[in-house]
Order: sequence, then structure tokens, then C-alpha cells
Amino acid sequence: MTTVVASLPRELLQLISPEPRLYVLARPALDVEEVESFLSEEGSEWQRTPAATESESIIELAGRICYMSFGTKQSPKSNLEYIRNLIRQEHESVLEHASWTFLLTGVSRALTHQLVRHRVGFSFSQLSQQYHDESSAKFVVPDEVKANLSALELWLRLMQESRLAYQRLSRHLNAEDTAHQTSSREARRAVRSAARSILPNATETKIAFSANGRALRHFLNLRGAVPGDLEMRKVSALIYSRLQNEAPALLYDFEMVAHDDGYPLIRQKTIE
Repeated sequence: MTTVVASLPRELLQLISPEPRLYVLARPALDVEEVESFLSEEGSEWQRTPAATESESIIELAGRICYMSFGTKQSPKSNLEYIRNLIRQEHESVLEHASWTFLLTGVSRALTHQLVRHRVGFSFSQLSQQYHDESSAKFVVPDEVKANLSALELWLRLMQESRLAYQRLSRHLNAEDTAHQTSSREARRAVRSAARSILPNATETKIAFSANGRALRHFLNLRGAVPGDLEMRKVSALIYSRLQNEAPALLYDFEMVAHDDGYPLIRQKTIE
């Protein structure tokens, strides 16, 4: 927490969302027994790279099936070299066989409006403001605002007013529903649907999403190095860092570098 933020009164501090966090909920799993059963029936074998992750192994296995390049037909390439060659040859459909499910928290609805535009190879499940009570909502502060105490106080006062307006409007509409004895689930949804119209794009949200290797490469290439979109760059850096553990070969041609503002950029390298 910066010195500027720490100097704020408690009533404003409790409005601020934590920094983005990314959790890996599910990852590819290779069923070695099934693979060995298949290869045994084919009278062949597969020399796996010992250091390859399960995700990387699934990609390689799928690629080798295209040519049945097992046993005596298997080249001496390592898993990294094999996946690198797939990408260089633009045979990236094979990368789609490895997919992950993530949970992203501490991000704004402005960011998720952009994120859900990535439809090919992605699936999304986001916190619903129609069913979730946002009376205690937190807000994602732009870093440009955090750097200026007077701007930050102004910004947070506006967020505070927005949250109070949400609470007042919800109480008013709920009182009307009680008077008309319409306290059904759909009535509550209608109230929250109306009340959420007051909330800003900065409202913190949570979103689960699944994506395959090819789609994640496209996302990082498109979103990871846009200087003026710091929140998206932070999220791109989280995804990149996780994938570096999950399947580093998948991102062999990407790198993380520091931008002038001190925050990372994720970009593709020029590979000779």
C-alpha cells in the first residue's frame, strides 16, 4: 500500500479493492495409463521429455498423433523444441488441447467488459450483480488516481456516494416490494438489477474463465503490452507468470519487461 493510500481515513480505505489475484482452479492432466494402452496396441512407444509438464506433454502427444511419430519415427527433439516448432510452423491448433480454468479477483467491471470480448477459446462465469448484493462493494482504484492524494480522495468520495446511493435505492425498492408482498426471488433480482445501474465501472468483480493455450497466447499478444491499460497489463502479467509454471514451452517466444512506469509489459519476442 502506498504512503498516499495509507494516509486516507478508514472509511475511505475500506472502499478500496485489493490488487488483482489469479487462481488456477483446474489444469490439464495426462492419463499415462491410457496413453500407454494406446501405444501398446499400436506396437509403439513414446519417449517423453522428463522435465515436460503434463500440459506440455498433452500438446506434444496430440501433435505426434497427427503423424504417428512415435517409436522409431520419433525425432530426437525435446518437448520444448517440439512445441517451438509447432508454433513456428503456425500449427497452433494443437495448442488448443491444453486448457486451464482460472479465477480472477480484485479487478474492475471495466476490465471484464474487455476480457469477455475474447470469445474464441474462452468461457466465462462472472459474479452477477443481479443476484449478489453489492451493498458492501469495493472499487478498483486506477493507479493514476492513487498517485495523487487530492484526486484519490475525490475519487473515493464519489465511489462512497455511489455505494450509498445503491444502498438507499435498494432499501426504497425493497420497501415497495414488501408493501406489495412481492418478495420473490425475481423481485429481489429486479431490485438489484435496478440498483446496480448506479454502480460505476470501477466496481470490483470476480470472474472464472477457462481458456486454451492458443487463445491465451492470442490474449497476451493483444493485451499484454498496451501502455495505457495498466489494469489489463497487471492481469496479463499474472496469466503469464502462472503459465510460465504450467507450460513454459507454450510461451517460449514471449517475455516480461519493465515499462517506463515500473509495471510489466508482456510481449512477443522477435525470434530468428
